[in-house]
Amino acid sequence: MTAAVEIRQVAKRYGALQALADVSFEIAEGEFFGLLGPNGAGKTTLISVIAGLVRADAGTVRVLGADVVADYRRARRLLGVVPQELVFDPFFSVRETLRFQSGYFGLRGNDAWIDEIMHYLDLTAKADTNMRALSGGMKRRVLVAQALVHRPRVIVLDEPTAGVDVELRQGLWQFVRRLNRDGHTIVLTTHYLEEAEQLCARIAMLKAGRVVTLDSTRNLLDTFSGLQLKLSVDRFALPVVDGVSVLASQGERFTVRLRDYVALEALLHSLREAGAEIREFELAPPDLEEVFLRVMRGGEAAEAERGALA
Repeated sequence: MTAAVEIRQVAKRYGALQALADVSFEIAEGEFFGLLGPNGAGKTTLISVIAGLVRADAGTVRVLGADVVADYRRARRLLGVVPQELVFDPFFSVRETLRFQSGYFGLRGNDAWIDEIMHYLDLTAKADTNMRALSGGMKRRVLVAQALVHRPRVIVLDEPTAGVDVELRQGLWQFVRRLNRDGHTIVLTTHYLEEAEQLCARIAMLKAGRVVTLDSTRNLLDTFSGLQLKLSVDRFALPVVDGVSVLASQGERFTVRLRDYVALEALLHSLREAGAEIREFELAPPDLEEVFLRVMRGGEAAEAERGALA
């Protein structure tokens, strides 16, 4: 089966800066995939290579089998990219902008699809408004519409909700989820980690141009995060329980990390057996932000904490 995006040993250097170093992974057709990393990690450079806007120094990238260099036209037609920057032509209305974008792909009579895109992105009321008159959030919606106007099978969203208010963000994700259900492959970069956690089935994290982790969202949460429990009991020490690690304690108050719910039940059972009285209890679920921070801190710290829970 052909991968939606195939990245093989991609490297890119800007002078002394190694922006990408031997990056390799695949994104399956129909997948909702997250590409995360701090500023300067290489995410936008990698997206630019995928889109054919930047030529890699080494390696290959294919979009549904089309090489982004050797078969640029087909690869570009299969791909829609929503850029990070607000780039627009100030002389045209929203509808005119989308009609021109259709023309770049040789599409005529595309108004029905343009109307549908504008409807789902809540742009219908602004269809005849000049781009200069739109708010930043509305301009970003038009960028999303431009990326979708030729019905690409692979859609790359580079920080699509930056500067977009909560209501507009929810509408955008509702539409993108629908596209994904219809079979479109979605690649998302975002600094809103709760979005990635809710939307992406699999995530790659970049650091200094390298892939430092690649796994399903569920596995990342289970492996690096676990459960965090805050509790107050009528004693100054907790029983030693497999899969339970005390992160902090102050008198009768404890913050502990739990490997899983089995470890939680074991801890509660041990406290009952010891006749302890639980006075306060707060359980926090696994959190992708915590996973991200631990991965970015480096492998040694993460491995040490994982070993404490093993």
